[in-house]
Amino acid sequence: MSRIGKQPVVIPSGVEIKIEGTTVIAKGPKGELSQKLPPLTSSRVEESLIRVEAKNASKEARAMHGLARSLVANLVEGVEKGFSKTLELSGIGFRASVTSGKLTLNVGFSHPVEITPPEGIEFKVQENKITVLGIDKQLVGQMAAKVYKVRPPEPYKGKGIKFAGQIIKKKAGKSGKAGAKV
Repeated sequence: MSRIGKQPVVIPSGVEIKIEGTTVIAKGPKGELSQKLPPLTSSRVEESLIRVEAKNASKEARAMHGLARSLVANLVEGVEKGFSKTLELSGIGFRASVTSGKLTLNVGFSHPVEITPPEGIEFKVQENKITVLGIDKQLVGQMAAKVYKVRPPEPYKGKGIKFAGQIIKKKAGKSGKAGAKV
């Protein structure tokens, strides 16, 4: 049995949960989200808790048990607080700006790169830090990865877009041999 799956998800005040078959729907102050759970799991609401259970003791059902519980927990946290990922720009002349909801990146290419966010995602830029905000954890992570992929940090100078807190291991560049004849 999954250790994570055993733990119930606490429903905070201001969040409503509705279960329709294998779909869990959550409404909260930030918005509404729904998640279809894996077929080998079931969920039920008890007072202010959501319990997720495996339908049988098969290996597949046990594997999906923890996943289903994590998906429900992310659903509840998203509609209550929301999620954010922060990226940092490092490099001379690298800039980011938000105009009419679109993120515009000037990161050393001959043209600016524009990223249009899907519904439910918002970009904020402050002092070379890009913040991706939203209520769906998977979508926030996916958009942050899309921004990162535009210009990943290179290992020689560390220029590029990196996640906040990410450590770039720098490589030693070419070094001239001592006493080399030209």
